[in-house]
Amino acid sequence: MSRALHDVATGTLFGVALNFQGLLKQRLAEFEQPPYQKPPIKPVLFIKTPNTRNHHGAEVVHPGHGERLQAGPALGVVMGKSASRVSAAEALDYVAGYTVVNEFSLPEDSYYRPAVKAKCRDGFCVIGPELVPSANVADPHSLAITLYVNAEICQQNNTANFVRNIPQLIAEISEFMTLHAGDVLITGTPEGRVDVQPGDRVEVEISGLGRLVNTVVAEATGARS
Repeated sequence: MSRALHDVATGTLFGVALNFQGLLKQRLAEFEQPPYQKPPIKPVLFIKTPNTRNHHGAEVVHPGHGERLQAGPALGVVMGKSASRVSAAEALDYVAGYTVVNEFSLPEDSYYRPAVKAKCRDGFCVIGPELVPSANVADPHSLAITLYVNAEICQQNNTANFVRNIPQLIAEISEFMTLHAGDVLITGTPEGRVDVQPGDRVEVEISGLGRLVNTVVAEATGARS
């Protein structure tokens, strides 16, 4: 991470599931079945634990043992001051800036109860390469997101396709808990997640925010799973 990002983005990493319209539409039939019966009406949240923190240029360890690893391109919103019960109209005033996130995960289907084992392995939340101040981002809801694997475009989307925009997310989340300065809100990964393998160079680019680059490596022999 850049020095500025390292100094500011020191808090909790909150992920939002199902926040791209295409992904939600793909799951609608499933949500109409038991035990859900209907799609979620509030943001579906999960936490990337502190051990998942990783940075631009670092290695990401593939778990091996027949497991699949998927990249998760996402926009990160870094809180600049604590927000409790703020309105959507004032929510962006609490944002310090934006960054690129690659929210690596094993494939998982339980969006209401995201699996800790799938989401929270060491190094599975890459943040960087820098913090772009909110004043320098004219519209965070019109940013192109592109995933490259070995220089090939494998996934593309845009923050215009959010289910809930950033002010809505901050307002709904801060209604029941305080978002503190330094917390990072990972605003969701789009449909079409891509498997990656040891040796792959994985890059996430968001227009105006830079390109986050990492290499996937095999787990060392005898390493803890």
